[in-house]
Amino acid sequence: MKFSFPSARSRFSLVIGAFAMASLAVPISLAVARKASGPASLMASAAESFLGSLSAEEKAKASFDFAAPGRMEWHFIPKDRTGLPIKAMVPKQRELAHALLKTGLSATGYDKATLIMKLESVLAEMEKDPVKRDPEKYWFSVFGVPSASGNWGWKVEGHHVSLNFTIVDGNLIATSPSFLGSNPGEVREGPMKGTRALGKEEDAGRSFLLSLSPEQQAVALFDQTAPPEIVTGPTTKVEPLAPVGVRANSLSPKHQRVLFSILEMAAGTLNPTLAQQRLARVKAAGVEKLAFGWAGGSKLGDPQYYRISGPTFVFEYDNTQNKANHVHTVWRDFEGDFGRDLLREHLKASH
Repeated sequence: MKFSFPSARSRFSLVIGAFAMASLAVPISLAVARKASGPASLMASAAESFLGSLSAEEKAKASFDFAAPGRMEWHFIPKDRTGLPIKAMVPKQRELAHALLKTGLSATGYDKATLIMKLESVLAEMEKDPVKRDPEKYWFSVFGVPSASGNWGWKVEGHHVSLNFTIVDGNLIATSPSFLGSNPGEVREGPMKGTRALGKEEDAGRSFLLSLSPEQQAVALFDQTAPPEIVTGPTTKVEPLAPVGVRANSLSPKHQRVLFSILEMAAGTLNPTLAQQRLARVKAAGVEKLAFGWAGGSKLGDPQYYRISGPTFVFEYDNTQNKANHVHTVWRDFEGDFGRDLLREHLKASH
């Protein structure tokens, strides 16, 4: 099978007016953060400030018991959620909500998430439906009591954004499921023409595929047709996926490094400390055990899908909908989603 390399695409820049805030220097990672007291402490402080700015009625909408079922329910379609939406917040509350969001994300990740929110305005214009497509329809929820010790969590969710954080013992942090999507994948007209919120994720996967030898490409291509959606879906728990495609232990050290760099980019959405911990978990399970699988065409504009999986996690990229101009990405931890592994260890230790 022949592959052709796509032409270079233009970069974009964006200033998020109402959301622009002083950056909180907090690194992000979604693995086991055994020494993440810095990020955990900032999260607790930001969550307390956010909840403290709410009226009793608003707080009842935004805060839940740690054991509430909603903590482990997630989705990425445009629908109403539980929690308090940005739309219902006054400017000071919005500022504090976004300060909380910044504690979980890197500067790049924060820009990416808020850009995805802004794309709702593009969809509103395209579909002539500003009620359904509203950049203020993103919900903030806090589970349990934010504190420097104890178990609690928080999440931000709306169309194409689902970011989930669980804090155990006050300093252990789980950061999955972690979902970001983009519709349009590339804005093709209007003031934001050329914007590709998740363009780097697409380009990195394709570039890696095309850097392989023809024989390796044939192994990596596990299906001529890309699946219509991420394989794991919005499930509460995902079972380990059978590795598909080319295995890292069959690649040169250079190709192994490039493959790992895609994971660095994906994890880099998170606060740097959390990102480093997520990647450390991947390394501990064995970089040589990674697998890269591709499905669909290899040209820009072809319906396509790829995933990188290891013993403990999977990162998925899918772009098939709306004539392959609608991107979904997700990172799942097989045992760590919603902090299940951390909570299990916590219970063992407490007994």
